[in-house]
Amino acid sequence: MRRPLLACCSLGFALAHCAGPLRLPPSDGSVRVDATDDRGAIADVSTPMDTGVPTGRDAGARDTGPTPLDPDAACASASSVATVERQPVDIIWVVDNSVSMEPAIREVTAGLNAFANRVGMRGLDYRVVMLSYRSRTNPVTVAGGQRYGVCIPMPLAGDNNCGNGARFFQSSIDIRSTQPLEQLLGSLGQTEGYSVGQERGGEPWRAFLRPNASKTIVVVTDDESRMPADEFDRFAGGTNPRSSRFVLPPGLLDPSWGGLFTGYTFSALYGWGSESDPAIRCMYSGGTTPPSSGPTYTTLVRRTMGARAKICDGASAWGPFFDRVATAVETASRVSCELAIPAIPSGMVLDPSRVNVEITTMGAATRPGKVANMAACGASGGWYYDNERAPTRITLCPTTCETAQQAVRAGNSTAVRVVFGCQTIPG
Repeated sequence: MRRPLLACCSLGFALAHCAGPLRLPPSDGSVRVDATDDRGAIADVSTPMDTGVPTGRDAGARDTGPTPLDPDAACASASSVATVERQPVDIIWVVDNSVSMEPAIREVTAGLNAFANRVGMRGLDYRVVMLSYRSRTNPVTVAGGQRYGVCIPMPLAGDNNCGNGARFFQSSIDIRSTQPLEQLLGSLGQTEGYSVGQERGGEPWRAFLRPNASKTIVVVTDDESRMPADEFDRFAGGTNPRSSRFVLPPGLLDPSWGGLFTGYTFSALYGWGSESDPAIRCMYSGGTTPPSSGPTYTTLVRRTMGARAKICDGASAWGPFFDRVATAVETASRVSCELAIPAIPSGMVLDPSRVNVEITTMGAATRPGKVANMAACGASGGWYYDNERAPTRITLCPTTCETAQQAVRAGNSTAVRVVFGCQTIPG
C-alpha cells in the first residue's frame, strides 16, 4: 500500500532522486527534521524516537501505531543537490583581414584551439563560428587589395584545409577594417551586398547557431566601427546608411530574430588605451598607434559585460584575453529553465497540488506562484507544468528564469529547488 507524499523534498537543477537527509539523532532521543508550513515558514520539528517505553502523559498507554500527520500542519523537508544544467554556447569570432592585422591574425590562428579547450574544460557545449577570409597562405590578394586570411588548424578545424569541424564553422568573409559589425549583420541575414559570392558577404552561417545557445561575439581589429553600437542592436532594417548599394537586416536585438541574440556578450581586442577615456588610443612598443581607439567597441563591451584587451600589447595580450573571453562565455551561459520532476521515493505518490518552486538569491528564499501555462506568465514570473494531471517537468516563466540565472551566475549551486508536500502557491 502506498502512502501520500507528506514530506517536502527539494531538488536543484538537473534533478536527481529525492532522498531524506542524513542526520544524527539529537542527544535528547528525538529525530529532528526541518519543516515548512504552507506559508513557507520554517519550523523545527522534533519527533520522539520509539524506544518502546511510554513517557509523559502517555505513560501506561499502549502504542497503537504511528499517528497520522496532518498534511496542512507542516511538511518535513528532505533535499538533494544536483549539478546545474547549462545551455550550449555559440562563440562568433569576427577578425579584421587588413594588412595591419597580420600579427593579430597569427595569434588567432595559433591560439584558437587552446581557447576552445579552455571553454570545453568548463563543461560547456560550445561551437566556434569564424567570420573572416579563409586562406592557408598569406598575404593574399582579394578584390585588388592585399589581405591576410585566417586558417584554423586541426583538431578544431575538420581537416588540414581550414574546413569545418564538429565544433568549428567558418564563413569566408573579407572583413573590412571599419565594417565588422555591418558585415556580421549583413552576412547573418544574407541581404543584398552581403550574400555568398558578393564583395562584402560570405557563406550563410545562421544555420550554425543554436536557438537555445547563449551568444558571445568577439571582434579583433585595430580600427573603429562605422556602425554605431545602438544601430548594431536596434537597426530597423533597410538600406545601409553608409553604403547605399547594400541592404542590412534588422539589428541583433530586433524581435524578428526571435530572441536569437537576447543577452549576448560582446568582447573585443582592439585599439583602446584608457580605462576612463574611450577616445585615447593605445601605443605599440615602437611608438606608433592604431588607426582608432574603437569607442564603439568600448560601448558594446561595457554594455554587455564582455572582456577586452589592447591590440598594442602584442603577443602578451593574447593568453589573458583568451582566458577572460572564456570566463565571460561561462558567465553568460544560460541555465535550463526546465526542471525534470524527480522519481518519487518508494512508498510515496506525487500530489501535483502540493508542489512548489523555491529560488534562493542573496541568501533569501522566495516561492513564485504556479500559473497555467507560458501565456499566463506575467512580469511577476511563476512556473507551470508540462501536464496538469500527470506532470513530468516544470518550466520557469521568463522573469523567474532570469532571477534563477542571476543566482547561478553568483555561484549559488542550489539556486532553485522543487519542494514537495506543501500546498501549491497560486500565481
